[in-house]
Amino acid sequence: MNRKSIFYSIVGLIILLLILFINYRKQVQEHEYETIETTADNDGIENGIHVNTGLVDAAGLPLVIAHCTGCHSAKLITQNRLSKDGWREAIKWMQETQNLWDLGEDEEAVIAYLSKNYAPTAKGRRDVLNTIEWYTLED
Repeated sequence: MNRKSIFYSIVGLIILLLILFINYRKQVQEHEYETIETTADNDGIENGIHVNTGLVDAAGLPLVIAHCTGCHSAKLITQNRLSKDGWREAIKWMQETQNLWDLGEDEEAVIAYLSKNYAPTAKGRRDVLNTIEWYTLED
């Protein structure tokens, strides 16, 4: 093969990849969400917690499940504690770097749910151990 045919092959491959990428982005943007309905077996609510995800049962839960858990585990949500602005920035970062789609009119409801149920807390991981009877180890 000569240089000219190699060049045209590379250009053709790049064009093909661009077409595939544009088509993929278009499909992601046109993605429709189904309404999430809970069932009695493993998708229900127990003690105020959604069984499958571990998320708090509150207004906005179906939107959070639809927009968030398709790409990552709900544990990523439950282990983070962010303010309203923090959750907004996290969503913006995911849109800029992780191909998260535009949440449209759902964005404010998602942020409200997250900032209410997964806001920063002053409490640590556990309470101080006050009721322990300590003893001395002997050699």
